[in-house]
Amino acid sequence: MSHIAHIALDDANLPTPTPEIEQERKVAMFDLLEGNSFALPKRDDRLVPDGPYNLNLSIRDKRLVFDVRTQEDQLAAEFHLSLGPFRQVVKDYFQICKSYYDAVKTMPPGQIETIDMARRGIHDEGSRVLQERLEGKAEIDTDTARRLFTLISILHFGG
Repeated sequence: MSHIAHIALDDANLPTPTPEIEQERKVAMFDLLEGNSFALPKRDDRLVPDGPYNLNLSIRDKRLVFDVRTQEDQLAAEFHLSLGPFRQVVKDYFQICKSYYDAVKTMPPGQIETIDMARRGIHDEGSRVLQERLEGKAEIDTDTARRLFTLISILHFGG
């Protein structure tokens, strides 16, 4: 099974993340590396190196860049995705996350659970958008899409 063995985010130009965002990032990266499914499909007649892969995520020229390399640092694939399809879902995700973090401090468990369900729903939508955008470029499962969406959100929203 092909998978991501190492992931790096190019966050050099992002503001310092809040403690909550930094925790989300750490959890997403840990969970992603603990278990993921990431494969590059054969395209045309080109040979596609098998995983495991090292993935570098960045935003360049308002595009999300997946730089996929072999463990020997050979380029396996690079693809650029428009950020347009992610804008609204990322915005919604960060708004609901802020509501969730605020609720945890002051609201009863029932209200927190309701907000968390909404947060998971938006997160699921973001992972579906990612899977659609990666179609034909990379094959990922739902859990991998969810974790990558979290990391993409952090890059997209600026930490």
